[in-house]
Amino acid sequence: MTHPFSPGLAYRALCPRAIFPAILFFALSPGAAPALRAQTDAAFDSVARQGIDRVYNLEFERAEEDFRQLSRMRPAHPAGQFLLAMVDWWRILIDLEDDRYDARFLSALDRVVDLCDSLLDVRETDVTAIFFKGGAIGFQGRLLFHRSDYLEAANAGRKALPLVQEAMAMAPENYDILLGAGIYNYYAEVIPEQYPFVKPLILFIPPGDKKKGLAQLALASERATYAAVEATYFLLQAYYFHERDYVKALGIARNLHSRFPDNMLFHRYVGRAYVSMGNWAEATAVFEEIRARAGKDQRGYGPAIEREAVYYIATNHMQAHRYEEALKAFYRCDELSRGLDRKEASGYMALTNLKIGMIYDAQGKRPLAVGQYRKVKDMKEFRDSHEQADRYLGNPYRGE
Repeated sequence: MTHPFSPGLAYRALCPRAIFPAILFFALSPGAAPALRAQTDAAFDSVARQGIDRVYNLEFERAEEDFRQLSRMRPAHPAGQFLLAMVDWWRILIDLEDDRYDARFLSALDRVVDLCDSLLDVRETDVTAIFFKGGAIGFQGRLLFHRSDYLEAANAGRKALPLVQEAMAMAPENYDILLGAGIYNYYAEVIPEQYPFVKPLILFIPPGDKKKGLAQLALASERATYAAVEATYFLLQAYYFHERDYVKALGIARNLHSRFPDNMLFHRYVGRAYVSMGNWAEATAVFEEIRARAGKDQRGYGPAIEREAVYYIATNHMQAHRYEEALKAFYRCDELSRGLDRKEASGYMALTNLKIGMIYDAQGKRPLAVGQYRKVKDMKEFRDSHEQADRYLGNPYRGE
């Protein structure tokens, strides 16, 4: 079936200027940062792991308590400040349209860089300081990339990548650091492979190795101390978006959702995988649960994820010819889209209005159907939305 989202949408419709920073910042992941545990002890590591797990379950306030404790335990160590920034990163990630946390996030990373510079003033080969400094600069670039400031994002990547590579060379046996290598190897091959027009733009970066990258991610997922969850999440995205191995993606998504039941990103991938496999009964059950959580204003389950849920619920009803139930859910999807689509109509808006028109046709309401198809034609085309609208303008949809 046609999904109203795509890998291109997921990565902000990677344009030529965005490709290079995208590769870099996929490799500069928050989960990998605490990997270098110099000057720490078992108690420090335990608090760090507990806080990281709380971040992934969107327990932000409790995670912040843990990371402030880290800063008190080791004031000169950059981990506490970096992980505090990670909390705000996830606040941003669950609603990328909300920029309230941007300044605080960037400020926390500036403090990380300052701490790292102090350590490097004492010892130029301090691997912990090198890694955290590279990660902090790269992390700033990830936000700039999402905010479409591609020039500054690329500049951050230019500064960060040599530092991260240096840290990797100094500690090649570290499974947490393997996450960054895996992400880089995978996406450095996949992005030019799936977006051929960018190949001339990335001739100056080392080539990737998709197979090796997947193996590195799998190893980090199994053995990393801190980066296991992040590695698992990147494996999920790789198998779902690029490899299109929905059976593997489903297994990974179910594992993550079981471990972090309040993380809506992991939750919705369970539903997406079921949809892609054609298992509509299981998919609808998942998205009904997501819709219920959205109705309770659970953290992370905001309008964007509710829209996705009701779209698939409506589609399932439509396929079963339960047209009134489908219309009710599609109307809700359209309502949510009008609030979310601030610049232009999204894929959800286009496909929802197209399918409303198809249902009207199936119900014998031809004038209403024609009005819907014309609305779709006035929207930005999403895949073949205009082609389908033209088809049904010429020949009414019969509910096949």
